[in-house]
Amino acid sequence: MAALRLFSYLPNPRLMKATIAARLCGVEIEIRGDRPDNLSNWLWDFEARPLIDADGDRADIIAKTAHTGFGKKLYKTEQFLKTQPFGTVPAAFSPDGAMGIWESNSILRAVARLGREKLNLYGSDAYEASRIDSFLDSALVFARQSQIYLLSLSKTDCTTEIRDETSKSLNIFLKGIDAALLGNTEGMVENKLSIADICFACEVCQVSRERAHLNTLEENKLEKVCDFDLLKLEYPSAMAHFDRLISNKYFSPDISPLMNKLAKREIDFKKTD
Repeated sequence: MAALRLFSYLPNPRLMKATIAARLCGVEIEIRGDRPDNLSNWLWDFEARPLIDADGDRADIIAKTAHTGFGKKLYKTEQFLKTQPFGTVPAAFSPDGAMGIWESNSILRAVARLGREKLNLYGSDAYEASRIDSFLDSALVFARQSQIYLLSLSKTDCTTEIRDETSKSLNIFLKGIDAALLGNTEGMVENKLSIADICFACEVCQVSRERAHLNTLEENKLEKVCDFDLLKLEYPSAMAHFDRLISNKYFSPDISPLMNKLAKREIDFKKTD
């Protein structure tokens, strides 16, 4: 039996935080989900699955208008909303479905705690663990802005202000990571791989999904936020660490397919530009 069940839109770089940690720690997880535009056709529940005709007769299913990213009504069970009070994805559950966990960094922490005996990714003492938490909390500030940016690109209404605020947030984030990595090559905390490094890699992958919206950027006369060539010059330690992480055998099964797909989109876009 899986130690954790996850429900989310796919692919989701923030969900990859959990899958990478699970691979490193030997934790078995189960993933259910679909493309973002298909989740309105799913039952949001511990037993998440595509909707069937009989679901229309169930009194415990609540149809809720989607607020962000999905654009249609979403069908959530009362039990889902009890265990997931914010009603968002990614959503994680204990094996019996009784306990819900939300927010990708909290799910990441849960995996690290479950797999601690095989590999400790969450610090050797309270001080290291708290420093790791500091990186995770700093990532949340950037993550919120990158989410606003990516949603605005998907709706084709991204403004210069949104783009510039995201660029500013990314630079603040990378400046801190770059400083933390001076003299370190294995990890940001005590030169050891931790969930802080996993979070960092996945958040950079997330914002790089802007390359799926190159037409929108061009139409709105906007430059990319995540220009890897420029970022490597400005933040060499951070971006070298990013390159090391995404080529790591525990990271690459999740990250490589996404990054290769985005790179191909950019190549194809330049050919038609």
